[in-house]
Amino acid sequence: MQIRRLLLALTLALSMGHSAHADEPAKVEPAVAETSMLSEYGSAAEQLVDQALEYLGVRYRFGGTSPTTGLDCSGLVLNVFRNAIGLDLPRTASEMAKLGDKIGRQELKPGDLVFFNTMRRTFSHVGIYLGDGKFVHAPSRGGKVRIETISSSYWSKRFNGARRLVDDAAEASTAPLTALR
Repeated sequence: MQIRRLLLALTLALSMGHSAHADEPAKVEPAVAETSMLSEYGSAAEQLVDQALEYLGVRYRFGGTSPTTGLDCSGLVLNVFRNAIGLDLPRTASEMAKLGDKIGRQELKPGDLVFFNTMRRTFSHVGIYLGDGKFVHAPSRGGKVRIETISSSYWSKRFNGARRLVDDAAEASTAPLTALR
C-alpha cells in the first residue's frame, strides 16, 4: 500500500510540475476526474486499514477506548476512524450500526464496518473489514486486537450485516459524514 501511495505522489508531483510550465491551464478530463475520485476512496480505505493494523496486539478491555489501557470492539473502531479520517463515531456497536449505508457481505470493501451477534443480540460486536475475507476486531476478555476470517464457522453464523461510512465515489462524501459528526 505504501508503494501505491508513493507512486501516486510521484505521479502527481510530476504532473503538477509539468502543468506549472504549460502556457494554457490544464483541463481535467472526465476519466481523470473519475480516477481521482476513486483514488481518494482508495486512500481513505487504505488509511482506515493501515490505522486498524497499527492496533494489532492491543489487549482487550471491556469499555476500553485507549490503546494504552485496552480497547473493546467499538473502542477500536472509533479510534481507527477518528485517527485515520477524522470521523467521530458513537460509542457502541449498536449505535454504529445505525450509520452509513447497509451493504451485503458480497459488497464488502476495505474500511467497511462488519457487525456480529456475539451476545444474543444483534449488532453486539463490530470490526473493520480489511479485504480478502478478513476483518480486524478486539475480540473479548483475555484477547488482543487481531485479524479473523469472516467466513469461519463462528463468525459466519453470527454475521448481522455491514455498513459503509466511506462512500465509493469519494474519500468521504460530505453529506453522510456531516450528518455523522
